[in-house]
Amino acid sequence: MDFFYSHTGEFAALLTAIFWTLTALSFETATKRIGSIPVNIIRLVIGLAFLSAFTFIRRGMLLPLDASYHNWLWLSVSGLIGFTFGDLFLFKSYMIIGSRFSMLIMTLVPPITTLIGFFVLGEKLRMLHIFGMTLTFSGIVLAIFSRKEKGEKFRLKLSGRGILYAFGGAVGQALGLVLSKLGMGDYDAFAATQIRILAGMAGYVLLITAWMRWGSVIKAFSDWKGIRATTAGAFFGPFLGVSFSLVAVRYTEAGIASTIMALVPVFIIIPAVLMYKQRVTFAEVAGAVLSVGGVALFFM
Repeated sequence: MDFFYSHTGEFAALLTAIFWTLTALSFETATKRIGSIPVNIIRLVIGLAFLSAFTFIRRGMLLPLDASYHNWLWLSVSGLIGFTFGDLFLFKSYMIIGSRFSMLIMTLVPPITTLIGFFVLGEKLRMLHIFGMTLTFSGIVLAIFSRKEKGEKFRLKLSGRGILYAFGGAVGQALGLVLSKLGMGDYDAFAATQIRILAGMAGYVLLITAWMRWGSVIKAFSDWKGIRATTAGAFFGPFLGVSFSLVAVRYTEAGIASTIMALVPVFIIIPAVLMYKQRVTFAEVAGAVLSVGGVALFFM
């Protein structure tokens, strides 16, 4: 049991990667049915409902009314950067360069997180951890590059605008994670997620109003299959996934946590085979083994 307690952050990050894998599968279905903008705002509303019910049972509070000014300030900034702008840039990159290349660029999140964590939080990494990060990145890149959708051709030349959007998404996620740790301190991780979601919702309300897209959000509720998929994604994403990511950064370095959470592109291979009957290549298997080996070094 001492092993589990001493690696609480690493195990929380591993669970986060599993939750985010389920989230990605759910949101893939949802966005195809009702669109990305409705999914973004609806997932946060549903996620907040799950969190409020949970914190009421666990803490006796529907909302994080006991949070300090410090908690509200930095967690709100984190929510705006991560949920609103980071995800906005990421969805933009999906449209321009596709999800596979966007996910590849998103593997930059761990080193960016480590760099920001060094300057903002003064965190340091052991050489073993750096080696583990290198192995994990290598495995993720190998797995992503080996995946090809039907009829898709590998291109070396990508849109510079698409790459910048994906990089913006990576920076948004990394900065949001570090600011979450800064703002959370010893505060409850689930209540901290409520603050982040409230800030993200406020950001989307302003954007959707400015873009006059409320019609598409209202129309989305007529597609119950899309709403069910969004609800599933909200349960595993904004509720469990984001909350456990905060547990992870509380108990381990932000760079280590983000590296383990970056395993999503590898974890998604198995359900993709089972659900969508996709063929698994040797490179994907090798990438998965290499990534898991890299993650294992964080537990040593």
